[in-house]
Amino acid sequence: MECCSNYNKNEKYKKTKRSDEDKNKLVTRINKLIGQMNGIKKMIEDDRYCDDILIQLSAIDKSIKSLANVILDNHMHTCLIENIENGNYEVINEIIDLFKRFQ
Repeated sequence: MECCSNYNKNEKYKKTKRSDEDKNKLVTRINKLIGQMNGIKKMIEDDRYCDDILIQLSAIDKSIKSLANVILDNHMHTCLIENIENGNYEVINEIIDLFKRFQ
C-alpha cells in the first residue's frame, strides 16, 4: 500500500492507494456488515424479540471495530511511518486526533 499523503490540491481528500487484494478484503467485510444490517432490519420488520436484535447489533459493533482496527493498523504501518520518515510530523497530531475520536 502506498502512503496516505498522496494529496493533490485539485482533489477534496487525501488518498491511500490500496492493492486490489486489500480493497477486496475491505469491501468483503463491508458487504458482510451490510448483510448483517439488512438482517437486523428484517428482524425489526418481523417484530423479533429485542434481545435477539441487540445480540446482532453487538456483533455488528464488534465487526465495525475490527474493520476500523485493520484500517488503523495499515495506516500506522504505512502512512504514519512514511510521513514521519519524510519529516512530516504533523501526522502525529492527526493520529492523536484520530485516537480521541475512537474514545
